[in-house]
Amino acid sequence: MITSMTGFGRRQGVWLDGTVTIEVRSVNHRFLEASIRLPRLMGSLEESFKKAVHEHCSRGRVELTVSLQGGRGGARSLQLDAGLAKQYYQSLRALQRTLKLGGSIDIGLLAGFRDIIVLSDQPVDDPKLAKLVEKLGLQALRDLAGMRKKEGALLAQDLLSRLKTIGELKHQVAERAPAVSQESFARMKERVKKLLNGEIPDTPRLNQELAIYADRGDITEELVRLDAHMIHFQQTVHGAQPAGKTLDFLLQEMGREINTIGSKANDAAITAAVVQMKAELERIREQVQNVE
Repeated sequence: MITSMTGFGRRQGVWLDGTVTIEVRSVNHRFLEASIRLPRLMGSLEESFKKAVHEHCSRGRVELTVSLQGGRGGARSLQLDAGLAKQYYQSLRALQRTLKLGGSIDIGLLAGFRDIIVLSDQPVDDPKLAKLVEKLGLQALRDLAGMRKKEGALLAQDLLSRLKTIGELKHQVAERAPAVSQESFARMKERVKKLLNGEIPDTPRLNQELAIYADRGDITEELVRLDAHMIHFQQTVHGAQPAGKTLDFLLQEMGREINTIGSKANDAAITAAVVQMKAELERIREQVQNVE
């Protein structure tokens, strides 16, 4: 059964006196694109998460975000930027020499500058924490995949329901088509009689030409191809492989056949059915944009 490209997964765990929260969401995209947002000290997990995303998804933009919230210890830490502190010190020394100022440049002065010492929610590099994040991340991805499957099942029901409506309209067109050809033949024959004042010099030749003309409006081939595309569409919806691109292609082919039917069959009833088929086809096309 088809799978949706939209979904959401979330897992949360406890680490010391803090929490680890992982959220995964996916939206429509032409290809598969994975965006992994990790704390700075957990960059080594990025590749494993990307690999897991590719195992669970074939299309869509997938965003995985890891958030760490700490309490008074454990999950919080002080970050010292020694290089920035050195730049501050050198700049202050240069300013002191330029302006010939006295005084001392001590630790108290440097500690007052912004960004030299920062309280961060990023934890210390702990292998146990990394394993917990990886475990929760994989669980969240499975939740995402499960939601995409459930939404895919709902999409399949809607698509097949609308396809059934198109099939019923196609059946109406097929029943009406033979009468349209006969009516077209009779109508043209009557017009020719009027033009010739009722005198037809070569009746067999006239009938032959009128038959050729009526055949140009025959829509049998288009109905057969439309039926074949609809069967293929239904089989694809029930298939196990990613189907979004295939379904989109089949919709283009179905639309081409329906347009041809409308242009060839010069009949009000068929035209009305064609308009309804086009409307259903457009609704299906909107839904297929969500299919993986």
